[in-house]
Amino acid sequence: MNIELVRHSAAHVMAAAVCELFPDVKLDIGPSTDDGFYYDFDMPHRLVPDDFPRIESKMAEIIKKDLPFERFELPRDEARKLLLDKGQPYKVERLDDIPEGEPVSFYKCGDFVDLCRGPHVSSTGEIKAVKIMSIAGSYYRGDEKNPMLQRIYGITAESEDELNALISRIEEAKKRDHRKLGPELDLFSIHENVGPGLVHWHPKGARIRIAIEDFWRREHFRAGYEMLFTPHIGRANLWETSGHLGFYKENMYSSMDIDGQPYYVKPMNCPFHIQVYKSRMRSYKELPLRWAELGTVYRYEKSGVLHGLLRVRGFTQDDAHIFCTPETVGEEIRNTVEFALRILRRFGFTDVAAYLSTRPEKAVGELERWKKATESLESALQSEGLAYSVDEGGGAFYGPKIDLKIKDAIGREWQLGTVQFDFNLPERFDLTYIGADGREHRPYMVHRALLGSIERFFGILIEHYAGAFPLWLAPEQVRILPLTDAQLPRALELRDLLRSCDIRVDIDVRADKLGAKIRRAQEEKVSLMLVIGKRESENGTVSVRSRLDGDIGTMSPEEFLDYFKDAVEK
Repeated sequence: MNIELVRHSAAHVMAAAVCELFPDVKLDIGPSTDDGFYYDFDMPHRLVPDDFPRIESKMAEIIKKDLPFERFELPRDEARKLLLDKGQPYKVERLDDIPEGEPVSFYKCGDFVDLCRGPHVSSTGEIKAVKIMSIAGSYYRGDEKNPMLQRIYGITAESEDELNALISRIEEAKKRDHRKLGPELDLFSIHENVGPGLVHWHPKGARIRIAIEDFWRREHFRAGYEMLFTPHIGRANLWETSGHLGFYKENMYSSMDIDGQPYYVKPMNCPFHIQVYKSRMRSYKELPLRWAELGTVYRYEKSGVLHGLLRVRGFTQDDAHIFCTPETVGEEIRNTVEFALRILRRFGFTDVAAYLSTRPEKAVGELERWKKATESLESALQSEGLAYSVDEGGGAFYGPKIDLKIKDAIGREWQLGTVQFDFNLPERFDLTYIGADGREHRPYMVHRALLGSIERFFGILIEHYAGAFPLWLAPEQVRILPLTDAQLPRALELRDLLRSCDIRVDIDVRADKLGAKIRRAQEEKVSLMLVIGKRESENGTVSVRSRLDGDIGTMSPEEFLDYFKDAVEK
């Protein structure tokens, strides 16, 4: 059974239950989500968790009746009259969103009638176990200028056992929520007086970010990439040529006047990389050019959709663009997919799936180029033995693409890497290279991101590891625990030695007993602890303790460095 249909149908059953239980309910939308479903309501009654059992009980009644979901269509004017008669202003506005010529469909379930494209399951009896999980405020259409609605979240499963397993997974996800762990572990913060969606990296979070970026840069250099640094703003005519002002302006920050010229803050890096390409004539002999940048960009997101690190307004994109000839594009794509998988696996993501999106009806570029590009993407996935699904017609108008999705430690899927062909920008900016025949040719351009953005990837990492990062990423890899102030000079010497070896190390100088220091280090997810008491200080040794494995034993500093290096390699 299609789980999305079940979830969407459960949302309608929940709406029917709410309408029966509470008067004067105005409905908005009720889609399925990755874990369940929700419905948005405008109603006088302020919902509280004590209302959940009543709603669930009423849903159970509707499900038990096995009522059919009956679809019917109405002419637009009759549909409007029906919704106005029912006192549903939000649905009237949603009706206006339906393009002219498309059918206006409703679904009836018992006495409940709802404007909906569908589809649904055949009857309510196909919905098995359901549970209401939470309530949240949600601005109508995600715009803070609109009324605040009440959003009820629910989940559904094939059986009570599966429902309980899903509830356990959701509870585990709450414990791992990066918005909770980030402040607890002193990793990052977001301040309303600075601006929503703008991230402040704290020292510990910055340590992890630097570790990520250092690894990222090193691997890119090894893979034949060069680094670029580009401006944060650009003249309006640049964004007009790229098409951003025509297609993306609502997501760009307002222009500023500089020397009488309008400028915009960059939402993307690609037009700047193109300017570097165009700085001189290019020959086929120097292609491919692989240029990468950790470029900070700014995009306007409505406040209703901002979500910790996962949806922000300012972020650093791990961007790269490849300029190559038609003859080498296949090899470049295969190398890119292999490179992406290697990077993701290094961070602990071994369960990777791919989605191939092909040419839509409205597209730019020659059919032969689309065919060659799509074949190159598909061949790369096959050569890596990577499972993939095909989204026919799901590509952008300017090229086909691969999206790479990973599963985290509790089975949630996240989209990270993207490999995207672009036939549009090379045309708009008139990119050329001189071929072996001495004539000008148009290069292929490939957009490529591995992590998506550093901010979002960091949020995913926090939740994947529940804040307990592997040793190579840990913000504090080692904490030295002197028993008393008498051992502090020795602790300082050891700290300086470890720092000289690029180990992230701190000392707990608080006047607590050893047990309290160990508990604190465990709670703060410190990977390794080095205890220095009177005996260790006299012998020039340390007692090593692992957060995961407990006591490791006594070692000299040299032995510990060997142990540390081996642990990082593993």
